[in-house]
Amino acid sequence: MVTLLQDRQASARDDVAPKTVRVAGRTLQPTPVFDTYWCFAAARQAVYEARLEGRPQPWTDDPILAGHRFTNCYRAADRVSQAVIGDVIYQGPQEWEDVFFRTLLFKIFNKESTWQRLTRAVGEVRWDTYDYQAYDRVLSAAFAKGERLYSAAYIVPPPQLGEERKHRNHLRLLELMMTTGAPERVMEAATMREAYEVLLSYPALGPFLAYQFAIDLNYAPHLGFSEMDFVVPGPGARDGIRKCFGPAADGIEADVIRYMADSQNDHFARLQLPFAGLKGRSLQLIDCQNLFCEVDKYARVAHPEIAGISGRSRIKQAYRHDAAPLQAWFPPKWGLNA
Repeated sequence: MVTLLQDRQASARDDVAPKTVRVAGRTLQPTPVFDTYWCFAAARQAVYEARLEGRPQPWTDDPILAGHRFTNCYRAADRVSQAVIGDVIYQGPQEWEDVFFRTLLFKIFNKESTWQRLTRAVGEVRWDTYDYQAYDRVLSAAFAKGERLYSAAYIVPPPQLGEERKHRNHLRLLELMMTTGAPERVMEAATMREAYEVLLSYPALGPFLAYQFAIDLNYAPHLGFSEMDFVVPGPGARDGIRKCFGPAADGIEADVIRYMADSQNDHFARLQLPFAGLKGRSLQLIDCQNLFCEVDKYARVAHPEIAGISGRSRIKQAYRHDAAPLQAWFPPKWGLNA
């Protein structure tokens, strides 16, 4: 299938396409998916901007992009992140202990309906009024009705903390974090990596989840880490990196993501792609990491001949239009909301 993104690639002058790139002392040979990465980013951001402006469909002429669900280029712009920022972090008491508790309570389930169910039942979510039995009653009642408590976006493995049900062990995990000084140690961390290592020390939080939780906590006004501090590649990103550079990039995925963030302006210019960022904010490491996940999915259809790691060959989620207006409110410290 030849897509309009690939047409854009073909229209760029062949003599400016990189034959090799140097990353972490290695010489990598980009595949066609490398340029698709940049074309996809520009096209996906254009869809986001069109929706924000209230323009009618179609927002893209690319059949793959139009027919399947892809996350936004910027993680903070996605629906769940917008809920975390606007409905969880910046709503309610702003003491750090409460913000930490609310944020991780939401993120463990990562599902807006679960958060809404809890807040309707228990009222304001605060650590000093937290009652395990009350929270468990709400979640257990929903579970008994067959309602899904967790998002399928990523799975938080249940820690073995003495309870029979998954959600009960997750409540115990959050209790453990709160009672062993996790909020204070994250607050005292000098870098995002140090904050990440605090989270990583707890059961069931592997490298990818600990990094994702650190990103979410960093949306709060209490932390000031740069999203260019460091990155932890997830399994989807590793698949996308393999498709862009082949096995030669194995083991240096974090360096590859940094290369993409550092060189983004050069490649958008090389391919003559308009990309103004998120109100002028360039792609950060977390965004470039996420884009590799999305390009992995896109390439399953656009470049079926180029293999990743997982061997997946189709995109699971079809696009379904959501008529609700997009939220676009970001951490005030970023200076984007005016």
